[in-house]
Amino acid sequence: MKYMLGIWHNRGDIADMRQDVYVRVLESAGKELPRAARPFVFTIARNVLVNRVRHARIVPIDAVSDLEAFAIPSDVPGPDRSVIARDELRRLQVAMDHLPPRCREAVILGRIEGLRGQEIAARMGISEATVSKHLATGMYALANVLFGKRSEKSL
Repeated sequence: MKYMLGIWHNRGDIADMRQDVYVRVLESAGKELPRAARPFVFTIARNVLVNRVRHARIVPIDAVSDLEAFAIPSDVPGPDRSVIARDELRRLQVAMDHLPPRCREAVILGRIEGLRGQEIAARMGISEATVSKHLATGMYALANVLFGKRSEKSL
């Protein structure tokens, strides 16, 4: 209770949140007993507080005395990050379009689909050494276009 009182401003919510903690502890302990009860309960209390903040549509600035105590990661990127990400994806698509077809195929299979060299070689009907060469050439060319000087030779 002291932990939640120290973080949450609205004391009227504390009793409800305490009950939420009890329910979650009971449900979790029914499945498996925790090794260390105290950290387990504090983690659940923190999660209840975090969920309360996340589910609130409008949170007054004074609802939480110390917002940094939560360290809640945002699930939704800000508009600036969205614009930057879209721009990077466009640049990546243009760079991928400039790769030779076989090189592009190897990069897609290896870096996007996550296949190993052996699997790429089998799919493309080439040796693993050639796959390695295609991957190295493709990644070098993409890195040059995205992060370095663009040279026609690398594409």
